[in-house]
Amino acid sequence: MAPVEAKTEPIATRQAYGDALVALGEAHEEVVALDADLAVSTQSMKFGKQFPDRFFNCGAAEANMMSISCGLAATGKVPYASTFAIFATSRSYDQVRLGIAHNELRVRIGASHGGVSLGEDGASHQMIEDIALMRAMPKMQVVVPADYNQAFAATYESYQREGPMYMRFGRPATPIVYEEIPETLGDGVDVLREGKDISIFACGHMVWRALDAAETLAREDGVEAEVVNVAIIKPLAAHKVLESLAKTGVAVTAEEHRVTGGLGDAIRQVAAELHPVPIFALGMQDEFGVSGTAEACMEHFGLTATGIADLAREAMLKKPLVQHPPIGG
Repeated sequence: MAPVEAKTEPIATRQAYGDALVALGEAHEEVVALDADLAVSTQSMKFGKQFPDRFFNCGAAEANMMSISCGLAATGKVPYASTFAIFATSRSYDQVRLGIAHNELRVRIGASHGGVSLGEDGASHQMIEDIALMRAMPKMQVVVPADYNQAFAATYESYQREGPMYMRFGRPATPIVYEEIPETLGDGVDVLREGKDISIFACGHMVWRALDAAETLAREDGVEAEVVNVAIIKPLAAHKVLESLAKTGVAVTAEEHRVTGGLGDAIRQVAAELHPVPIFALGMQDEFGVSGTAEACMEHFGLTATGIADLAREAMLKKPLVQHPPIGG
């Protein structure tokens, strides 16, 4: 399905967004792209160079860009509104909520530079509650791909899906998780490593770290961790979550985001309602980011493979001795 070759070396997911925009522009004349004076950073510049008559630089006016996207979508265009995650959500929330989501318009928000891996730009630009904000918004889909190949697939396939969508991409180059560009995201929940002792649910930049943590747990503790990539956080494929929880009986979630309202709470909600088991969440606490390199910021908040492995060991101590089937299962 992919009109580009799969990547094998570390590369940023925002690069996939830019490449997929060009591919979409070539395939669909109704695709248009907008940016808020950050096209080089978000990579929407690639679309702008290829299709200048279908590209709109709205300047540092993100709220206005969202409203323009509404008008374009209402006339049959498929807009991709690109900016940093901090501006796509906190600065534009009213326009996204009332204009895009309330009217269920086919607008795709390409939010780059999410999380603390934004690095040196510091706390003012490190958006750590965007997933919570978008997940709470009615009608809004939330997609957080794990690597370049899945990010390309997510962007390219987004054209086929109905309704509004929020897609989160990152600034730094990250390792490849998917050897090929997936044909489809499907329900957005993939088991990347089978296991029976504990489930590790991760999204975005934390997926490759979760796989590294699983390797460490197997080597040092003899623990078989199941690693699950949750690329579509909303709507969440609850049945896939339940399958893993029923197998392992305990879980850890890992996200480059606040533990409140994000992936951790999404998994906990499923567990609380349908299969009560201990769920431990790794992520940002009641705090803002810090300035530093991407990796230094991640390490500062414990968003590492070591952090995941340590929390998994703690969670295993709380694992119920007797496993019960899911409610209604």
